[in-house]
Amino acid sequence: MRGITALLLATLAAAVPAVELRFDRERIGTGTYEAAAAFDVNNDGVIDIVSGCYWYAGPDFRTAHTVCDLQPVDTYYDDFSNYPLDVNGDGYLDIVNGAWWGMRLEWRENPKGQAGLWTTHEVAKVGNVERNVFCDFDGDGIPEVFPVTKPVHIFKLERDADGKGTGKFLQYTIDKGTGGHGLGTGDVNGDGRTDIVLSGGWLESPADPFDVEGWVWHAKFNLGSASVPILVHDVNNDGLNDLIVGEAHNYGLYWMEQGRDENGDRTWTKHMVEEHRSQFHDLQLHDIDNDGELELVTGKRYRAHNGHDPGADDPVGVYYYEINGGAFDRVTLDYGPADNASGVGIYFWVADVTGNGWKDIIAPGKEGLYLFRNMGPAAKD
Repeated sequence: MRGITALLLATLAAAVPAVELRFDRERIGTGTYEAAAAFDVNNDGVIDIVSGCYWYAGPDFRTAHTVCDLQPVDTYYDDFSNYPLDVNGDGYLDIVNGAWWGMRLEWRENPKGQAGLWTTHEVAKVGNVERNVFCDFDGDGIPEVFPVTKPVHIFKLERDADGKGTGKFLQYTIDKGTGGHGLGTGDVNGDGRTDIVLSGGWLESPADPFDVEGWVWHAKFNLGSASVPILVHDVNNDGLNDLIVGEAHNYGLYWMEQGRDENGDRTWTKHMVEEHRSQFHDLQLHDIDNDGELELVTGKRYRAHNGHDPGADDPVGVYYYEINGGAFDRVTLDYGPADNASGVGIYFWVADVTGNGWKDIIAPGKEGLYLFRNMGPAAKD
């Protein structure tokens, strides 16, 4: 099914981008899982794609290998993130996942790239996992895992004397503030530490992020059913980090400008980016057009609540936005009904899977798994 849309020119944008890119869209397999990742599964030096029950061997992604057996629940599968991490230190990347119905954080053990099912290991029962967020909190090069639950849990991979994973995680629970839908990480107050942003405010990090009693709660806003993640980013280049938020289960995409009032207290001002598109569940920042600036990459999650969300039957789409100091010019890569267009699911992936120096987009969802190959600048007439 390669080339189902041979040339997706970025000309459906709200404004013409500085660099007009060409994308080649291809459906991968027939699965309808909502999470995906790209990494070298079997250590052959070639990037593969993992989504749900299968991994697809690169570079053409036409051969599917079974990872596990996931039973469907309504239109879902209990597979809410596919993050590659060598959990057991054997030199092969495993998958860290969150389970909504299983109510647990778990990881799937890579059988060293060989055939056969991957063993699923439970890490901890934490409640319904909306999905996981991954962030290297302590700067050791290994991301910590945040299942999006209430309260906030931080899981740190336990490593041996050689720095290799042991197959176990250390659990730290911050029982302050609000949990639930919407979670992000970033330096909110400019002190060089990584804070946690939640729907109802933000948790200020102590010097030791694993000192669970040292976190300070600031209830400064209400972001509602916010995206996962909430992005912390200096949108208008004023030296203060702002928030970029999607309405995960409603219409809207916006940013919260951080400022100061006459007393020097922190303020948050809402600026709309999109009012008439819905279900911006996953947001990411990447330099898609190789201009040295980060773009916002996102799209619509299809049937996030089985069709009960506002805008559920609207067209799905995949987009990136030139941030432009807060102007947010949209570039549309795909848009249309779910039977012939793609959204981005609950956990999509961005990486250069082709090796051409341009980042591609792997977009899973209930409408299928799609690869948008970034072919670089479109040819000029």
